[in-house]
Amino acid sequence: MSADSFLPGLYRGAMYCAQPLAGPFLRWRQWRGKEDAARLGERKGIASLPRPHGPLIWMHGASIGEALAILPLSAALRGRGFQVLFTTGTVTSASLMRQRLPGGVIHQYLPLDMPQYWRRFLAHWRPAIILIAESELWPNMLAEAKIAGIPAVVVNGRMSDRSSRRWLKLPSAAKAIFGTLALCLAQSKGDAERYAQLGAARVEVAGNLKYDAAAPPVDNEEFARLSAVIGARPVWLAASTHEGEDDIAIRVHDDLLERWPDLTTIILPRHPHRGPQIAALAERYGYRVSLRSRGDKMLESGGLYIADTIGETGLFYRLSGIAFIGRSLATGGGQNPIEPAKLGAAILHGPDVGNFSEVYQALHAGGAALEVEDDEDLSRTLAALLGDGAKIRALTQAAHQTVDRIGGATGRIISALEPYLARAQQEDR
Repeated sequence: MSADSFLPGLYRGAMYCAQPLAGPFLRWRQWRGKEDAARLGERKGIASLPRPHGPLIWMHGASIGEALAILPLSAALRGRGFQVLFTTGTVTSASLMRQRLPGGVIHQYLPLDMPQYWRRFLAHWRPAIILIAESELWPNMLAEAKIAGIPAVVVNGRMSDRSSRRWLKLPSAAKAIFGTLALCLAQSKGDAERYAQLGAARVEVAGNLKYDAAAPPVDNEEFARLSAVIGARPVWLAASTHEGEDDIAIRVHDDLLERWPDLTTIILPRHPHRGPQIAALAERYGYRVSLRSRGDKMLESGGLYIADTIGETGLFYRLSGIAFIGRSLATGGGQNPIEPAKLGAAILHGPDVGNFSEVYQALHAGGAALEVEDDEDLSRTLAALLGDGAKIRALTQAAHQTVDRIGGATGRIISALEPYLARAQQEDR
């Protein structure tokens, strides 16, 4: 018997023993701004809303990216007459879901992974099926669902080589978790192979739901107002930046000012709470800065604008026309480029986009994105684009065509789920 065969039982026992610490832990997270004080009970499996009548599908997206990806699926299930419970695990994702969830979909926070909390949660909501986005697999959640006879299905399944290699070092533990899945609907053939290797019994390729997601909403009045402020000035966006990439954006801004002294650079950090930190950094470089969260006006020329608010990503993609997508230069893995593709932004990115490699491969195959190696290359590429409107239009048109061509995952997933959906409707009669 391998040493890791004891891990699932050890973890389960530890979570039982840790329950008295849950309250202090959640209050500590609340103090750090990572929990909603009014909804801490949900993190212990205590529902804050009644269960609606009818068959209920529970969907889970860990944070903003996963949650946005499965939104089209929640709308499709509502259209089929199912009740939908949608859980996320972060304050920022909950805030965004308030704006974006289809009508009638219930939002709750995901409970901590303690058996007692899951029993309480499942007893209240009584889901017919669990749909888990990408790879957010909690051992006790899956174990309690199996005990309750509730099938768990991974949708939009993604498993990186790095994560797969880590799991393969613990084969018995991997089998104990992935073997509980009733079905895994993977984004790609590579993802499917990795899930199967880890012990998932039934795996199919359904494609990436992110291609089907609606473009982020744009406040048309605010778009018109900011467009009038910018006028004919050149503008570009550093989007989804992580620590280290803000410095790069500021240095690039400095380089480009020599040719375009009226340039506006917009920085949209992946984590909005970093806005004041980025503003302070830019001011140390000697630049005037406007911070959107403070209500500052966009500077008339040569300034930096920090878009540190939630739910306005679409506005700034559409406003800018050129978007560098972060987490690809100073820190790795990349961020999802589909939203800017749908909103008419020419896409630039660094070399480290392993988390979205197939998406970027499709964009490059369609002539819809440009890769830059470092800050100097980003500066050169932006300089070329800012002086070439025809090239920008060609990139944005190619991006639209690419994401339209490779969509359709929602329909394939619904088809694969039909046996489970039919059973849920039959059992509710």
